Amino acid sequence: MIEQVAIVGAGQAAVQAIDVLRRQHFAGGITLIGEEAGPPYQRPPLSKGYLAGTVASERLLLRPRTFYEQRAVTTLFGRRVEEIVRRERRLRLDDGRTVPYDALLLATGSRARPLALPGADLDPVLTLRTAADADRIRAACAVGGRVVIVGGGYLGLEVAATLRAQGAIVTVLEQAGRVLSRVACPPVSAFYTAEHERRGVRIVCGAGVREIVAHEGQNRVRAVITEDGETHLADAVVIGAGAQPVTELAAAAGLACGDGIEVDEYCRTSDLSIYAAGDCTHHPSLHYGRKLRLESVDNAFEQGASAALNLMGRPTPHDKVPWFWSDQYDLKLVIVGIGADHDAIVLRGDPAGRAFSACYLRGGELIALESVNMPRDQLAARKLIAARARPDPQRLADPGRPLQDAC
Repeated sequence: MIEQVAIVGAGQAAVQAIDVLRRQHFAGGITLIGEEAGPPYQRPPLSKGYLAGTVASERLLLRPRTFYEQRAVTTLFGRRVEEIVRRERRLRLDDGRTVPYDALLLATGSRARPLALPGADLDPVLTLRTAADADRIRAACAVGGRVVIVGGGYLGLEVAATLRAQGAIVTVLEQAGRVLSRVACPPVSAFYTAEHERRGVRIVCGAGVREIVAHEGQNRVRAVITEDGETHLADAVVIGAGAQPVTELAAAAGLACGDGIEVDEYCRTSDLSIYAAGDCTHHPSLHYGRKLRLESVDNAFEQGASAALNLMGRPTPHDKVPWFWSDQYDLKLVIVGIGADHDAIVLRGDPAGRAFSACYLRGGELIALESVNMPRDQLAARKLIAARARPDPQRLADPGRPLQDAC
């Protein structure tokens, strides 16, 4: 019988698990342990409104501070779990305390992927994962200052858009041949490159970074040198080279880990009393027939809910069609599904009109969609992809026809 639940990691998956446990009348103890000093908060605004200074820290909170007290959750913020003692089903904390559990949920998330570069320890070379990181970036990137962003993915471009709107002089260096290369098709990449350049952001693709150099005799950044020898002057550098799952605690406990903590469709790890949810997991997608690791608020929300139900003994497979979003300037990019292994892309609308979608097909089945300022398309796509719809390509290409009418 499950009487004590411990949750390690204080983010979206953890909060959703707590909410579901109490809504489903779990009456046992819940202990939430997080390394940051305060309650769980939203991460997406860190590269947008919070970085710009238009969203206050209290508005970042996923739930009010009273949420945890009202649900009788013991919160241990500012504490780190040093060890999972599996045989005794307890956690050892950095302050010497121990926390017992009957069921353990690991929601340890992900961290910024470091770059092993000469000069990566200079000031200010920054990453963005926490509110404190966003504070440091805001302080370092003054109006009129030169900022080099290494990485042209979601995060790098969102930071570029925010800092440029604040008056910084921004250069984005992307190692691949186009921005958003891992998540979007070439027309979407080309569209975002043009939009950023139109606003004064310099985009340089095929630009691997060789080193970051300092002013002579100082520890402060002067420039970023790319592999072709080009010098990009900088007062600050932001590294946006992706993220990696936080798996060290799980791996040290002997849990199976690969590209994340390995879990089954019920969010169970290789120890059946331990579950995992969110960015830290490598989990099966029954819909796509492959394992995935997703850095997605929606996935953390859904997986946290599924994990809570499963640890209560209510078998609930986690198999939602994932979706992601990115806000840059007045543009909302929404990606629904996973486009890997597609064999055709159908474009709906004209990118010049700043509202269009790219539909991914595999064997005639709609498997993913990328939409820019097309909310109806992305809402319809969630249902159609889940239903394995097979649209007519000619109808699909007509932006005047509702997406669902193409099937």
